[in-house]
Amino acid sequence: MVITAGETFEIDSTIMYALRSSADLSDPVGPTWLEEIMRDSTALGSNWLLVVITFVVACYLLLIDRKRMALFLLVAIISGILVSFALKFGFSRPRPELVPHHTRIYTSSFPSGHAMMSAVTYLTLAGLLAQVQKRRAIKALVFFVALFTMVLVGASRVYLGVHWPSDVVAGWCAGAFWAMMCFHIAKYFRLRRAD
Repeated sequence: MVITAGETFEIDSTIMYALRSSADLSDPVGPTWLEEIMRDSTALGSNWLLVVITFVVACYLLLIDRKRMALFLLVAIISGILVSFALKFGFSRPRPELVPHHTRIYTSSFPSGHAMMSAVTYLTLAGLLAQVQKRRAIKALVFFVALFTMVLVGASRVYLGVHWPSDVVAGWCAGAFWAMMCFHIAKYFRLRRAD
């Protein structure tokens, strides 16, 4: 309701303008190397790359005879992609036109698919890795890397001018919710089988 009412426009536009040179809105703030980092970082949240990572990890899990874990991973990520596209289709929020885009775009804006799917994928993978680790320091490192990557992908979308900041925040929230929900469902069925 907040998004469709346009209540985030003022803060969204303020943040987007702050990330651009006031003399030339096509020029993001910061040195050229930062633009390159952001352009590269946005690829870490592309559906294509996330699907490839998911299938490679699922194949690995099958090879080490972790069939249920592989199935869980595939279901969590593929269902997350479907939910992301359904939300985009349902809201159909236009992309920001305040500043020139620094990458190609094909879908509507809300929520950010890159932010949502990076949250779903990297948090799900971190959760799986954490289950097989006993040391807390390693678990903490795994989740730190997942969260850092998720934040970097979302920030890159705003920096490149292809998403409103509220799209990214919504994507992070939806993705984290989806990953947690999938883990709770998997845990429920695992406990039911134990009974």
